[in-house]
Amino acid sequence: MSELSLESISTQYFDVLKELGNIGAGNATTALASLLQCKVDMKVPQVRMLDFKDVGAALGGEEQEMAGAYLAVEGDITGSILFLVKKEIAMHFVKKLMGDMAGDDLGEMERSAFKEISNIITGSYLNALSTLTNLCIYPSIPDLAIDMAGAILSVPAIEFGIMGDKILLIQSQISDDIEIDGFFIMIPDMESYEKILKSLGIIIE
Repeated sequence: MSELSLESISTQYFDVLKELGNIGAGNATTALASLLQCKVDMKVPQVRMLDFKDVGAALGGEEQEMAGAYLAVEGDITGSILFLVKKEIAMHFVKKLMGDMAGDDLGEMERSAFKEISNIITGSYLNALSTLTNLCIYPSIPDLAIDMAGAILSVPAIEFGIMGDKILLIQSQISDDIEIDGFFIMIPDMESYEKILKSLGIIIE
C-alpha cells in the first residue's frame, strides 16, 4: 500500500464510516433508552473530513461551551476518541439520568453521570467498529472536560498534528424530547487507519 493520508481516503471508506456511525448509533439508542428510561432515537446525518482549523466552527464556534469525553483506544488499533456535546445538552442527559438528585451545574456527581452516558455512546461506536473489522479494540476510562470547544480540542491537538491537518467528524443527532447534536471524533494513528482499511477490504490507490 502506498503512503496513506487522510486526503486519499475513498468515497467507499466514507460509506463504511457512515454505516459504522449508523450501527454505533443504533447500539447507543438501545443502551441509552434503557439507562435513561425513556424513548431515544439516534441517527447519523453527516460524516465529514475537515481541516483541523475548521472543527471548532463545525461544533458551533470555538467559544461554544461544551462537555467532552476523551479516551484512549488500545488493542489491534491505537488512537483516541472524543465525544462532544454542548454543556446544556450534557446537563439535559444528566437530569434525565439523575432526576431530582441532579444539581444545576456539572458537579462531581453530575460529571460521573455524564461519564457513564459518554461511556455508553463511545462504547457503542467502538463495538460497531470492532464488529465491522473483526479487530479487538479496548477503550480507556474517559477523561471529562467542561470548557470552550477550542480548549477541549487543544487536548488531542498534538495527535491530530501527527496525522496531518485533516480529521474525521461523525455528527450524530440524538432525540428524546428534544433533538441533540453530538459530535464523535475518531483519531486512530495512521498505522491503525491502514489496519482498518485492510480489514474492510478497501484498497487506497
